[in-house]
Amino acid sequence: MKLILAITGATGSIYGVRLLESLSATEHSVELIISEWGKKTLELETDYSMEYVESLADKVYDNSDLAAAPASGSYRWDSMIVAPCSMKTLAAVACGLSDNLIVRCCDVALKERRSLIMMPRETPLTPIHINNMSVVSQAGAVLVPPMAAFYHRPQTVADIVDQGVGKVLDILGIDHSLFKRWGDKNE
Repeated sequence: MKLILAITGATGSIYGVRLLESLSATEHSVELIISEWGKKTLELETDYSMEYVESLADKVYDNSDLAAAPASGSYRWDSMIVAPCSMKTLAAVACGLSDNLIVRCCDVALKERRSLIMMPRETPLTPIHINNMSVVSQAGAVLVPPMAAFYHRPQTVADIVDQGVGKVLDILGIDHSLFKRWGDKNE
């Protein structure tokens, strides 16, 4: 598969990095877009350098480049993931406001009926957030808010992050062993 991964400015940039790390160990191609606030949040929340994060991708695009290949429906890619997805990005997608490459690619995914997976990250949620989630869901996006599960008995924050990342990989149909599944007695 050819995947587009976007990291926006919402807290939880580790989800995008962990997805990149997990996907880089597969045969799938990953093209990366990071918003300016995504870069800033990554710097504030983690010790990862932009050089490291970008090195995990097969190709990196500037979010302001609306002439980049994935902005066109004629450019072939299979699925897009926005991890984490800010409420600003969610609102722009819900309104069709394609003023940057991330939102334009989400728009392309929806109009071309390609897979769009969004990990919206905010709490508490306002009625506006909930309405925007409903709009993008009805348009075809799959929402995977990074909500902690505890049936796999996480011991670290990394265990919780891996469970959220694993859910995205499940939707993409990519095998992984990031978390212990319900009913799995092998651990």
